[in-house]
Amino acid sequence: MTVHAGSVVLEPCLTDQDFADLQAAGVRLAKFGFGLYEDPADGYDQVRSAQKHGITVMCHSGGASIPGSKPITPEHLLHLAPDVCGHINGGPTSLPAAGVDTIIEQTGMALQLVQAGNLRSAVRIIEKCHAEDRFDRVVIGSDTPTGTGVMPLGVIKTVAELSSLSGIDPAQVWAAATGNNARTWSLPAGFVAAGAAADIVVMDAPWGSTADDALGALAIGDIPGITAVITAGVLRNLTSRNTPRAARLVHVEPAMPHLAATGH
Repeated sequence: MTVHAGSVVLEPCLTDQDFADLQAAGVRLAKFGFGLYEDPADGYDQVRSAQKHGITVMCHSGGASIPGSKPITPEHLLHLAPDVCGHINGGPTSLPAAGVDTIIEQTGMALQLVQAGNLRSAVRIIEKCHAEDRFDRVVIGSDTPTGTGVMPLGVIKTVAELSSLSGIDPAQVWAAATGNNARTWSLPAGFVAAGAAADIVVMDAPWGSTADDALGALAIGDIPGITAVITAGVLRNLTSRNTPRAARLVHVEPAMPHLAATGH
């Protein structure tokens, strides 16, 4: 995988100069929802300063997730106005539906749907965004590990669940986990295009599925089988050790036995 690390957790002690220094050091990601704020609304100045210095702010939403975090309500989110409403379907406890609708309808925040959240809420949100032409704001993540535990297939599992339960084109749901993420966080990957990062996952329907290909598998809720991973234009691995075996495997010339031996 490619890791974009270095997210700062917002704290009340951070000043505008601190954010200028963070920007100069290349930090461009921030998370709000854990710091030593008596009231989450008190984080307004730090959110504004971070955004002023080109740092994308994602804010916790919903009930408390781990010790040290606090519930963040729709009213807090409207006041704070982060760039991304983190795990709007719950992390793991969902916001009330009316509050979610207010955020969708009255803000321009990116709307993150995650595996470590409330699936019923996620399906309702993605259907609403699709019906109201707001799908460009939907981004998909895992939000693991948290109190929910570790889930290596968190994003793919989320795409399969949302595709099969919402009836939305799996290609569009996949785009919410790739291109929409890339646009929201200004990442070089996420698109198959000239000049984009040469990161590609090759997959097919899992062996034994009633589907004919990966998109068909996602449409019925099956997790596809990954049969090759390419990052930075280099073939890194064949056959995933986590997903089911793909119905059709890639053919590589010249043969790369050290890669073929991996997986199961």
